[in-house]
Amino acid sequence: MQTATTGFAANLPLDTALDDFNAFVSLSTSTEGSNAGRGALPKGAKIAIKDNLCTADLPTTCSSAFLQDFRPPYDATVVSLLRTAGGDIAGKTNCDEFGMGSFNTNSTHGPVINPFKPQDARTQASEAPRSAGGSSGGSAAAVAADLSYAAIGTDTGGSVRLPASYCGVVGLKPSYGLVSRWGVVSYADSLDCVGILAKSVERVQNVFDVICRFDQKDPTSIPQDVRDRSKSRTDHSLDVWSHLAPGRFDGIKIGIPQEYFPTEMDASLRSQFRKTLETLKERGAELVPVSLPSTKYALSAYYVLASAEASSNLARYDGVRFGTYQKPAPRTDLSDTSAVYAQSRSKGFGAEVRKRILLGTYALTADAFDNYYLQAQRIRHAIKRDFNSVFRSPNVLLQNPNPPTTGGVDVVLHPTAINSAPRLGDAVQQGVDGYVQDVLTTPASLAGLPCVSVPWCVAADGWPVGMSVVGQWGDDRVVLRVAELTEDLER
Repeated sequence: MQTATTGFAANLPLDTALDDFNAFVSLSTSTEGSNAGRGALPKGAKIAIKDNLCTADLPTTCSSAFLQDFRPPYDATVVSLLRTAGGDIAGKTNCDEFGMGSFNTNSTHGPVINPFKPQDARTQASEAPRSAGGSSGGSAAAVAADLSYAAIGTDTGGSVRLPASYCGVVGLKPSYGLVSRWGVVSYADSLDCVGILAKSVERVQNVFDVICRFDQKDPTSIPQDVRDRSKSRTDHSLDVWSHLAPGRFDGIKIGIPQEYFPTEMDASLRSQFRKTLETLKERGAELVPVSLPSTKYALSAYYVLASAEASSNLARYDGVRFGTYQKPAPRTDLSDTSAVYAQSRSKGFGAEVRKRILLGTYALTADAFDNYYLQAQRIRHAIKRDFNSVFRSPNVLLQNPNPPTTGGVDVVLHPTAINSAPRLGDAVQQGVDGYVQDVLTTPASLAGLPCVSVPWCVAADGWPVGMSVVGQWGDDRVVLRVAELTEDLER
């Protein structure tokens, strides 16, 4: 597959991104990080930040008209850590409004255009613009177009991994709770993760090492003692694998989930995945068929839970406390606060956000709570049990984790998406049908597991599709190591 140049933009005039891909919505005027050249990141490394993370020197709009004038007085923890490590914050990237979308078409700033260029020149000439994926499409596009060394996104149900797949870059969703969410504008608190996009696994690892810290300001941040237990376990696996010859997978057990090949998947991807499995086997990997039976319910459960949490989180935006105020229409009963709030909320929120608020509000009503919300929570627990049953390593978050099993796998491998990036015109028209794009990414989100999408192949239309590596909770470095090995398959 085609890959872009490995260099990153240290002093590139970023206004070109606004015209070509609509990746950035605001640009930083600073020229270097607070510790440039002396931190953990390479000197001059530009880092793009998704527009739902707070930055003291740049607006944070969440790509919503409701927050068009919001300028936070502080940096999100992740942004502060990056600055301290020498990162140069390049600017804020376009995204779906409040992180809700799979194609980055639900943005007040307009859609993001996928920068990928097919190898076939004739295809390039006749090709209509394609989606960069969502909701972190601007971050993926910034990386794919070499406008930044790496980019920060957020992943609730696939919002880092899907854009990574569409744009042909690497995208990591860390284990839930390892990276601080303080300063991230909430969509669904129990699902939101700060993720990383870059051109290579090595760059993702560099950024991950910087931002993976306990943060007492984030109540969902995992305590240090749990992190230490997880690290001692992963250190053992990495030590064993450190002796592997280049391109070899000897001793690595890879699970292939039978439920991850739905009928909606592009047929060409199935055949290419079989070829990849043959290559892995030839290089020493032990392939193990596994079953994750609750997967078929994951997408429905995800949209119930995420929408329910969104309806609660977004209740604060009323035009008075938060958000742009909309003057009430004539003859509005000003003594009715809900009528006043409704003016601002109807004007400020886009159609997709309003849809999900309504869905989530209904799921939390007395009539629907048992049948929808509680059922979705039961499915979520079933999905976690499914994953725990197939991994070799126990889940350190459990009070009484099962002992390590010799029959379990180290990681699970599957295609990231069911097809390549859709044309922008088709993406806008998909509506609810577009939700199926998340069918392969939501299970890991519901289980809170680390998952990285790496460039894998091109579909029959010449556009890229990624492959995902999923690991047990806390095995982020294990997942990244296996991803690095699979990355070598394409070299």
